Amino acid sequence: MNLKRVVVTGLGALTPLGNTVEEYWKGLSNGVSGAAPITRFDASLFKTQFACEVKGLDVEQFIDRKEARKMDLFTQMGLIAADQAILDAGIDLEKSNLNRIGVILGSGIGGLKSFQDEVTDFAKGDGTPRFNPFFIPKMIADICAGHVSIKYGFRGPNFVTVSACASATNAIIDAFNYIRLGKADIIVSGGTEATITEAGVGGFNALKALSQRNDSPQTASRPFDKERDGFVLGEGAGILIIEEYEHAKARGAKIYSEIVGGGMSADAYHLTAPHPEGLGASNVMTAALEDAGLKPEDIDYVNVHGTSTPLGDISEVKAIQKVFGEHAYNINISSTKSMTGHLLGAAGAIEAIASILAIQNSLVPPTINHFTDDEEFDSRLNLTFNKAQKREIRAALSNTFGFGGHNASLIFKKING
Repeated sequence: MNLKRVVVTGLGALTPLGNTVEEYWKGLSNGVSGAAPITRFDASLFKTQFACEVKGLDVEQFIDRKEARKMDLFTQMGLIAADQAILDAGIDLEKSNLNRIGVILGSGIGGLKSFQDEVTDFAKGDGTPRFNPFFIPKMIADICAGHVSIKYGFRGPNFVTVSACASATNAIIDAFNYIRLGKADIIVSGGTEATITEAGVGGFNALKALSQRNDSPQTASRPFDKERDGFVLGEGAGILIIEEYEHAKARGAKIYSEIVGGGMSADAYHLTAPHPEGLGASNVMTAALEDAGLKPEDIDYVNVHGTSTPLGDISEVKAIQKVFGEHAYNINISSTKSMTGHLLGAAGAIEAIASILAIQNSLVPPTINHFTDDEEFDSRLNLTFNKAQKREIRAALSNTFGFGGHNASLIFKKING
């Protein structure tokens, strides 16, 4: 079968480092931490009292107040980031075949705040079932994709992927496949998540998954550091406009990069812990390389899942060494979660954007907060500690791994021709 080429023609981002793609990239380039004490609720009784929140966002600047009240924050952020990306891509709605434009997004949890608030209010009441009529439409994970399609009249494929922290990457892989198979011309894809709530922080604390470095939030996310003690919860949205190459050329669109491969695998090992030797992680990277028709030595940069957990970081690095062999010492490896925290279902989207911008700018964003070497990691690896590094990047691989052993990898390539 003759597969079509697939490119990225628009980007949108709301992140803990800034509310535009430009602000996000500036923060990444300069090694800025987005972590700070939680402002969304009183976290004083929680074991973890900080997170990477989106800051200074006035939703009503972008969405009518009456409409915004019908949406959970995760939908609001996804819709705003989608607006940015669609504008950036320069899509002319009047000249486009809207039946050939789809929306495929990822969210690991969906409207957690809406769910928490409605159930809490019910529990505090007299038992009479009084619920907001928008409770279900605010909560369900697919609803942001629905809002985007309704706003713009996009009538192509429309759904959401849910695979925990791999959700957005799975969504982009689905968009990539639909377009290269000729089933759509353009797909709005990426992910959105807003879980900085009492239930979100309390739940992850109960799992002992979060850093508890309350005395120093900005240095709490420290992937590959010997003193790492868990991830930092983040929130936000990342949206990519995925487009068929000839379609993009015909309308004179700017092209950020080409998507050349995607891989998926399962650890089939444990609900929350990765395979200790990185079996699923090595399988998924190998699958992505095979799908792209690339050799390991074609990759210059790996944006790792790198959550700053004791087990996760080492298993991923073991997998990289297994897949790349001696070439592992020639590539740059970095975890942008050291700056953004972990956006769960949206992580793969903003990290895809980071990988694309790294290719465009010939700059590898750093892994910040490295203080103490961990002898478990091979010192010959370039983990891009503390400062961005200039280098030409021909192709970048982005990893995301989710609870349940869900693994997904994407490969972006500098556009040729």
